[in-house]
Amino acid sequence: MSRSRFESIGAYLPSEVVTTDELISRLAEPPSFDLEAITGVTERRVHDKSPDNYEDSFRLALNSVEECLSHSRYDASELDVVISTSITRFKGGMNCYFEPSFAAMIAKTIGAKKAIHFDISNACAGMLTGTYILDRMIRSGSVRNGMVVSGESITPIADTAVKEISEKYDLQFASLSVGDSGAAVILDRAEDENDCIEYIDLLTASEYADACLGMPSDRTQGIALYTDNRRMHNENRFKLWTNSQGRFLDSQGRSFADEDFDYIIHHQFGASAVTYLNNLAEREFGTPMPEALNVVEKYGNTSSTSHFVVLHDQLKQKNLPAGSKILMVPAASGIVTGYLSATISSLEA
Repeated sequence: MSRSRFESIGAYLPSEVVTTDELISRLAEPPSFDLEAITGVTERRVHDKSPDNYEDSFRLALNSVEECLSHSRYDASELDVVISTSITRFKGGMNCYFEPSFAAMIAKTIGAKKAIHFDISNACAGMLTGTYILDRMIRSGSVRNGMVVSGESITPIADTAVKEISEKYDLQFASLSVGDSGAAVILDRAEDENDCIEYIDLLTASEYADACLGMPSDRTQGIALYTDNRRMHNENRFKLWTNSQGRFLDSQGRSFADEDFDYIIHHQFGASAVTYLNNLAEREFGTPMPEALNVVEKYGNTSSTSHFVVLHDQLKQKNLPAGSKILMVPAASGIVTGYLSATISSLEA
């Protein structure tokens, strides 16, 4: 069975920067805690809202696709699959699309005329879920290559939170940590073990399904995200990852230390949460964690694109030597967790 690899990557971050201090200054009731210290988010990027250059989810996705294709050996017409994984599906401003699918519109726009195309939705694990599906398609031999893409115009939930937060502790505080972005990756068949996805698996634990819910606000015309961080960021929830990867490695007769990861990329849901999660993992796996790669301080939580925004940022800064072995760990509403192991050698940004 053939393995897949990350063949090329693209990302797009809007130019407008909004600081956490700016957001907090707009609240009627400031939080009883230091939001920047807890989340690690100093600033985030916010999409352009001007009428002649409105950066909706579709535009953010397309911008990342264009960069991804510029680094690829493939033309858009050679893609076998296009998978869109956006949580937000805004096109033409704040118009939300479900049909036609984003994947169909993206494929048509870029000229991927023969590509199978479909949308999936799995919260902040969206792009990793798309990668999981495409990896399996390539491994089975049913396709040669494909693209996973997401455009997230997610900061409208921050706008709603600023209007509605009225208590010292509010379920919308997590909304103040998000940032807008686009990301895209092309996968194809691996040519050798020095540039491949070794394994990827995901799981959902419905016990926490109501801990983070996005929906229309019941108080204003905006969209809102309600997150119970006390339930989301606790040991039992975090151990869903360590337990599942631990069982997988045990079944293979290997340990976490045997994997010899160079770097780990967590979902960018907050600096304190990532530190806590790594400390817990060191205890559970009985070995130090690899170096954690983060961009949360300058981009915030970019939802479904977060792992690939981190990867793109580090590649662009030339911080990843060829042959680096990376572990990606999702954390998404649902609750979704899992793990992806990949060795990166030819990827550029």
